[in-house]
Amino acid sequence: MIDVPRALRIAAGTGDVRFGVKEVRKAVKARAAKMVVVASNCPPEALQGLGDVRTLAFPGTNAELGASCGVPFSVAALAVVAPGESNILSA
Repeated sequence: MIDVPRALRIAAGTGDVRFGVKEVRKAVKARAAKMVVVASNCPPEALQGLGDVRTLAFPGTNAELGASCGVPFSVAALAVVAPGESNILSA
């Protein structure tokens, strides 16, 4: 079992992570997203049609997801394009 908030912070710092539903859709469409992480209060209809991309349900709210990533804004969803030094893809 990995520490998801820690893994997200490392991925955001050392890898390529796209924040926001719009950016998630672009990354999925370009087949660049390896995983999508969704906050507990993200509207389900916002992420319909993402295909077969692995999805991780983050147990906290969008504000908590943003804080876990170390960014000063709330994040409803994010796409992990490159994990960097993080082990988030093994979650």
